[in-house]
Amino acid sequence: MRIVKARDEQSVDYSPPQLAQDAIPISPSARGEKAKDVSAFIGKDVHFKGTITHEGTIRIDGSLEGAIHTDGIILVSEGAEMKATVTAGTIVCKGKITGDICAKEKFIMQAPSVVIGHVRTPKLSIEEGALLDGTLEMSQNSRDANREPALRDMRSSDQFVVGRMNI
Repeated sequence: MRIVKARDEQSVDYSPPQLAQDAIPISPSARGEKAKDVSAFIGKDVHFKGTITHEGTIRIDGSLEGAIHTDGIILVSEGAEMKATVTAGTIVCKGKITGDICAKEKFIMQAPSVVIGHVRTPKLSIEEGALLDGTLEMSQNSRDANREPALRDMRSSDQFVVGRMNI
């Protein structure tokens, strides 16, 4: 693409920045079955203030202040800063998030991420070098479905037997 400026200025060749596929490495298990390519993007030098509501994958490289909501995936790149209420299916963070965070499926913190605030998620992964400063609420409902049955409480049992074995 060629951008032509006024008479006294030089014309400049401009290529829009390409999204680096390896900027936030996402394993197939982190992506989930319904993951798609990034369909919304806030660039490195962009400062967004307001609310974003989207259905697909959102990547944040710049800064966001406000709220962001999606049933898809939010990718927060290294160097990105968010002061927001964040709700998503899956959140993968390498940047800084300050605020209330709700990940309906899972929340993945990769080094050198910093999260300050309240986190609510059924599954959490924190890589060494990442920092979580706040509260964590792991939803009980999603954990119960995969939990093994509880052991029987021996205190309530009338048949508590201790035996001795001679060898």
